[in-house]
Amino acid sequence: MSVGREQILTAAIRHLNEDPTASMAELAEAVGISRATLHRHFSSRDELMVALGHRALAEWEQAQEAAGVAEGAASTDPEVIRRVLDALLGRLIEVADAYGFGLTDHAMAVHPDLLRRSDELEEREVALFAAAQRAGLLRADLPPRWISNAVFGLLVAVRESLRRGEVARRDVHHLLTTTFFQGAAGDGGRA
Repeated sequence: MSVGREQILTAAIRHLNEDPTASMAELAEAVGISRATLHRHFSSRDELMVALGHRALAEWEQAQEAAGVAEGAASTDPEVIRRVLDALLGRLIEVADAYGFGLTDHAMAVHPDLLRRSDELEEREVALFAAAQRAGLLRADLPPRWISNAVFGLLVAVRESLRRGEVARRDVHHLLTTTFFQGAAGDGGRA
């Protein structure tokens, strides 16, 4: 039976989410192919990671489109923006869960094409966060890019919490959105 590129990518994603440091030999074994076969498709681990990075960025873009990020960024209606933010966070959970290993992978963070595309996608979200600030939904005293970085940090927390079994998958959306919108401070916890 011949294993195609898409099957390799899908199996690699599953294995890398379990072991983000897996070698090409370990990935080949997880896919059920020889190292030579894996190397015929991807000459190096970095090449494989870049292919996975492109796939993850496509999923991120689809999540933004499905959530209506452009509509939310152009809106002045707090209800529309809140709905878009909530939808975006929910969809980002799915992307972070599927491609969690990529959130902290060095090859994905430094490849010029991936970095450029990631910056473009982040700019869309920064525009949404700025709209949310203007609408009074988010604190106006924070730079929108800080908010974007905070969301990224929360997505890493989602991935780790799910991977370690520390939270139930059904609770993640609520945990992420309440932490995002309300923070982690208690009733008397104003800093």
